[in-house]
Amino acid sequence: MSKLKIGDIVSRKSYNSDILFKVVDIKNENGKETVVLRGICYRLEADAPESDLIVQPESSVREYNARINSKINMKMRSLQPSRFGYMQKKFYRDLNIDSGLKFQRPGKVLHIDGDNDYLNTCLEKYKELGIEAVGVHVKEKDQPSRVYDLLVQHKPDILVLTGHDGVIKDENGYSRLDNYRNSKYFIEAVKEARRYESNYDQLVIFAGACQSMYHKIIEAGANYASAPYRVLIHALDPVFICKKVAFTGIDRIISPEEAVSTTISGFKGIGGIETRGKYRDGYPLEPYK
Repeated sequence: MSKLKIGDIVSRKSYNSDILFKVVDIKNENGKETVVLRGICYRLEADAPESDLIVQPESSVREYNARINSKINMKMRSLQPSRFGYMQKKFYRDLNIDSGLKFQRPGKVLHIDGDNDYLNTCLEKYKELGIEAVGVHVKEKDQPSRVYDLLVQHKPDILVLTGHDGVIKDENGYSRLDNYRNSKYFIEAVKEARRYESNYDQLVIFAGACQSMYHKIIEAGANYASAPYRVLIHALDPVFICKKVAFTGIDRIISPEEAVSTTISGFKGIGGIETRGKYRDGYPLEPYK
């Protein structure tokens, strides 16, 4: 019987303990035990035999989280103040008009996530950035069947379809869709979303997770996707893409290079196409609010 339990934080000896995972399932098939893992900071799903896993002490987990969070804080500080939401809304006002009479309307986000912990983390960040966002926890395999109705219900400007993914190593490498744990679900969910709204400017879509089959997700209709170089992406990368789109004016086209530069993972983790911003100024602001 396994000494591990659901919820344990572990690393893999075969990968020099480079990434920390949470144990989410322990399977026993034909007498062979396999531990299913999900990254605690990266959107990676993997499995491993128990013999390859090392349970991490709380001190190691804290150190790991602190190291990853420092990257996020550096990224946040590197962005211009004008991109930080309602707390900095004065940067969006036209100084030739009475600034007290203008109001702001950033793009609204529907974030569908296969990981509830990551979803809550992303929702906290959206709130901090002044972005209106609705979050729904839906397992990756169920996203194709749920996304259309959720779009009808919430009518967002920006859609995020994410969770966990990963490539199963074998002789087929990156070329076979069945080698990806969840890419096929992201692809089908994007197709369903485009059935709801085919216009790339009306509905902006981010889809994918760690090592996802990037070109197939883009072909399905996503504006942004992961992962061009089949690398790991950070849990908050979708948020940074959403922030860029949500606070860029509708009169401006965002180059993929510009959007990707706001992420933790960069061009190896995230790519996309030219996309119109979703931010609008309004005038006047009513005096009764």
